[in-house]
Amino acid sequence: MVLGFSKKIDISDAGIAQIKSALSELQEPNFNRTLGDLGMIGAVEAKDKALHIQLKLPTPALLGLDALKAQIEASVQAVEKDCPVEFTLESHVRSAVGNAFSAQAIPGVKNIILVASGKGGVGKSTVASNLAVGLAEMGAQVGLLDADMYGPSAPTMFGVPPETRPASMPGPNPERPVMVPLSRFGIKLISIGFLVDTATPMIWRGPMLASAAMQLFKEVHWEELDYLVVDLPPGTGDIQLTIAQQVAVAGAVIVSTPQDVALADVVRAKAMFDKVNIPALGVVENMSYFICDSCDKKHEIFTSGGAEKAAGVLNLPYLGHIPIEGEVRAGGDEGAPVVIRNPDQHSSQALRDISRRVATQLAVRAQSLKGDVTIKGPKLKVTGGVDTKDATPKKGLPIIN
Repeated sequence: MVLGFSKKIDISDAGIAQIKSALSELQEPNFNRTLGDLGMIGAVEAKDKALHIQLKLPTPALLGLDALKAQIEASVQAVEKDCPVEFTLESHVRSAVGNAFSAQAIPGVKNIILVASGKGGVGKSTVASNLAVGLAEMGAQVGLLDADMYGPSAPTMFGVPPETRPASMPGPNPERPVMVPLSRFGIKLISIGFLVDTATPMIWRGPMLASAAMQLFKEVHWEELDYLVVDLPPGTGDIQLTIAQQVAVAGAVIVSTPQDVALADVVRAKAMFDKVNIPALGVVENMSYFICDSCDKKHEIFTSGGAEKAAGVLNLPYLGHIPIEGEVRAGGDEGAPVVIRNPDQHSSQALRDISRRVATQLAVRAQSLKGDVTIKGPKLKVTGGVDTKDATPKKGLPIIN
């Protein structure tokens, strides 16, 4: 943002140094540390008609970024009155998983976020899809893995035609190619729904499902991702346990509904993550209320506060509530998540806030780890073209037509 007059500014080197010193002492509320300690202030230069400040962010989805920029502008103008300010934003997302889990890391993926629920029908897939889109919209590199083997929803929610199949490319093992994710709204997508006929029931036993889920993690060329959002199946079963044992997970988001009975579902999900040592990042309350188009009044159809109460009982962060809106349903059915389809909806604003809270919490966790634990993966090269219609991996997941 540029404030003030339009003439060329003239700030001395001493003035720049004073501004840098003042900015380094500002407190970043999410981390409870100064901007200087966090290394968030980069170059500060007077250019033409404004003071240019480079901000080095731990995530492009930092919670409270606008307020932080306003605080910086005020601090600058306390030194140089009416000085216009322009920002250059740079972000470097780090892994929130320690080096002890590096053997379980997915090459190139910094943070894996599980989206879970204690039971079905609470809107878990809606939250996962919009969380991924919200993070990507803010500038992060994001993937979405639809691990709900019995009821994959990513093909529908992202508008992927039924006949679309992922391509394949050479992998580290020449005998076993890897899949190339589909791309939609800037999200890299993989789903069992891209590999099987979703009209045919999945009559697979638990170990088969868990094995297929791990192939969706490990036999995919994800490239470099800041966040991989995973839409889990509901409940606590083989797939969840296998992921916990074999993948380095940064944290889990638990989705529930407002009813008091939601407490039991959240408790179950939280207990599962505790047992497998995955940090629960917080609770989201979906279908929280409905705003009438005619009277603009808030109606709490399913009562209110069940998920928030559960978060309080379990000492978990409450990440936010999402209202019931027709645009959320329409977006899911018509292949464009509501954050993209209608960004001005109450639900879109709530989902973007939830995305910021999740990303910021992971950044805080990453900052608490010693050293740079960013996970780097091998660079894979394509030796020839890829066929998006026929991409069956050798000895891999079946593609059933």
